[in-house]
Amino acid sequence: VIESFSVASAIEAADTAVKSAPIQLMAIHLAMAIGGKAYVTFTGEVAAVEAAAEIGAAVIAKKGLLVDKVVIPSPRREIVSEFV
Repeated sequence: VIESFSVASAIEAADTAVKSAPIQLMAIHLAMAIGGKAYVTFTGEVAAVEAAAEIGAAVIAKKGLLVDKVVIPSPRREIVSEFV
């Protein structure tokens, strides 16, 4: 999960992340009911997701708009359903 204060930077980070590692984009959540922020979720091998999250978060951080990033290895099914 990568969260941004900006919708545009979240989309840019998602694009960069999926191009940087063999991962799949799960969802992009834009602005609605989250205070104008956005977050993106990915799935794949843990190492690939960690690498992609670092790269995607760096894109947002360069602009000073990164809220946070986190990789959750083997999340419970209930957590996954909340992010999709």
